This record gives sequence, C-alpha cells and structure tokens, in this order.
Amino acid sequence: MAKNDRFQVIHSEGNGLSAPQRMVLMDTATGVQYLFAQSGYAGGLCPLVDKDGGPLKWDV
Repeated sequence: MAKNDRFQVIHSEGNGLSAPQRMVLMDTATGVQYLFAQSGYAGGLCPLVDKDGGPLKWDV
C-alpha cells in the first residue's frame, strides 16, 4: 500500500511548539472520531464519545 488515506484531519489548531496542538481525526473506514493532543514531546490520542458513551461517528 503506497498511500494511506484511512485517517482525515477534520479540525486542527495550535502548532505543538509555542501552543499545544489539537486535532480531530476521522477514521474513514468506520467514521469514528479521535482527539489527538500534542505539546512539545508529549502527546495522546483518544476516541471521542457521544452522550451515551459510544464512539462519536461521522456519517461516511
């Protein structure tokens, strides 16, 4: 597989150096959304959830 288009950036703010970077990613295969946060050398990824605790999905 030469190119991976599975994840798309839906929203992005900050640059990760002078301001923490936050991105909302979407898995194009499942529609599940994830929050990625990075500041300096630290970062984390977690799924976004709806009011019932299930994964937040985007209609694909």
